[in-house]
Amino acid sequence: MDGDGGRLDRPRERRRSPLPRWDPEAFGRASELIARFLGTGRFIAWMTVFVVAWLAWNTLAPRPLRFDPFPFIFLTLMLSLQASYSAPLILLSQYRQADRDRVTLEQDRARDERAIADTEFLTREIASLRTGLGEVATRDWIRSEFEDLVRELDERRPAPSHEEHDR
Repeated sequence: MDGDGGRLDRPRERRRSPLPRWDPEAFGRASELIARFLGTGRFIAWMTVFVVAWLAWNTLAPRPLRFDPFPFIFLTLMLSLQASYSAPLILLSQYRQADRDRVTLEQDRARDERAIADTEFLTREIASLRTGLGEVATRDWIRSEFEDLVRELDERRPAPSHEEHDR
């Protein structure tokens, strides 16, 4: 095997493509910026100024200076070209937004599931504490038990005789 082309221990060099390369993420961000601009009143105002200027120039300027004779075929072509680029850019930005919305929805669902699990856990813990508190001796209960014991001891103790009392 002559040359590096036949060697299996080395990766091949990437072939150069005659087509231009671009970063799909950067292209998507750029298309979103353009689509956002196309959906504004500013764009409509600028487009209106452009069309009015075009129409005025090609209607009012001397014939030798006009570049788009009536019926404004070149203007129609320019507007069609703008529309043919705008539609796919708007669709691309909508697809990207739909992807972001889907990811956000999945994250929201996961967060909701965790919140539900945490709430159920806390509910079980509170129920367990309530059950446990029912079995815990309170201060009043202990006091009443001591009072009962003291009374019981007093009742069992023999009454003091007169001799012991006199001492």
